Amino acid sequence: MAPSEETPVFVISVAAELAGMHPQTLRQYDRLGLVSPGRTSGRGRRYSLRDVATLLEVQRLSQEEGINLAGIKRILALESEVLRLHDQVEVLRRMAEPGRRIFAAGPGGDVVEVSRGKRAQRVRTTNGAIVLWRPTPHA
Repeated sequence: MAPSEETPVFVISVAAELAGMHPQTLRQYDRLGLVSPGRTSGRGRRYSLRDVATLLEVQRLSQEEGINLAGIKRILALESEVLRLHDQVEVLRRMAEPGRRIFAAGPGGDVVEVSRGKRAQRVRTTNGAIVLWRPTPHA
């Protein structure tokens, strides 16, 4: 089975070469939280293809767009949040398909499907849980 683009496989020297950067630059980006590679049991850095793509994007934003590292960190965080929210919207869309209309939002913001004809499990919280549903039209 081939590794996925998220599998940390590249040592720092290989990742630096792929990104066209010096290994020290990758260490600095790791310290700043721009690109956080996986770690071996001996604490050695291992970069994935996605990490290398992020390094290239950091370089592009810095050199071509003139954005400082703090700005780049914020951009990367916002892009990550957009992807997370997009995934959540897709889950909600699938749950809204006919026959799968009822779902609950728990106190942690997680979405749980509730079977048709069943009640959502009540959760006692200080901020309350919300149960959402689409009522069926009366004939």
